[in-house]
Amino acid sequence: MNYETELLQLINNALNEDIGDGDHSTLCCISPQAKGKAILKIKENAIISGIGVAEKIFKTIQPDCEFIKIKNDGDAVNSGEIAFEIIANIHTILKCERVVLNTMQRMSGISTLTKQYVNELRGYSTQLLDTRKTTPNFRLLEKEAVRIGGGMNHRFGLYDMIMLKDNHIDYCGSIEKAITLCNEYISNNKLNLKIEVETRNLEDVKRVLSVGKVHRIMLDNFKPEDIKNALELIAGKYETEASGGITIQNIKEYAATGVDFVSCGAVIHQAKSIDLSLKATLI
Repeated sequence: MNYETELLQLINNALNEDIGDGDHSTLCCISPQAKGKAILKIKENAIISGIGVAEKIFKTIQPDCEFIKIKNDGDAVNSGEIAFEIIANIHTILKCERVVLNTMQRMSGISTLTKQYVNELRGYSTQLLDTRKTTPNFRLLEKEAVRIGGGMNHRFGLYDMIMLKDNHIDYCGSIEKAITLCNEYISNNKLNLKIEVETRNLEDVKRVLSVGKVHRIMLDNFKPEDIKNALELIAGKYETEASGGITIQNIKEYAATGVDFVSCGAVIHQAKSIDLSLKATLI
């Protein structure tokens, strides 16, 4: 996946969705030659995210517009502060306004929540991962927002890592068979993909260890005390990931086990959008 190519496609789709056959509210009352200025006003404390994307949105419509960054992606910001200024044709500003706001509000909400989770992990070696629990057609920027907030991206889709989850194992017949067929598939197709296997109990962990040939073992819905027991069995031979039921209230308990990663879909699907507004100012 090429980030810049995917981002441009996302931006064009979003603009086309909003503009359609024309911004008639603007076309009817504002001269196409009129120049304007606007500021992005922050209306609540947050980790700001999407400033770089906002610039690309404006410059997709008007490449020569002037975009002045006052804050940077990942900055902690307070209500009342200004994130950026845009000087451009008024038509450009108004065409891009809602796409910019929707994108930045969503991204900033995710970055803000991610940072809260990451702060809970201070002092531990455990790292925070996101998941594929994302909004269709917006995953690119939701995962970018996690990264800006200090988290790490898990696999992007079904194509960049093999994850043998419970349904794969049940359909295949056994953990052992699934791992064996997986390795044969990678070898036959000359793929360079890591393999992760989901386990549901300590017996599953033992079965994975009896086969090997994986990179990471997911400990799904394990209690912290069970994770400690699993880590003793694994003995550092493979990466480990705790998943399922992890919240900001209990994430420290999981980190204290020494597990390598905790994955948490909530940093995306439970994030609340941050209130922002684009306000016209006089040049």
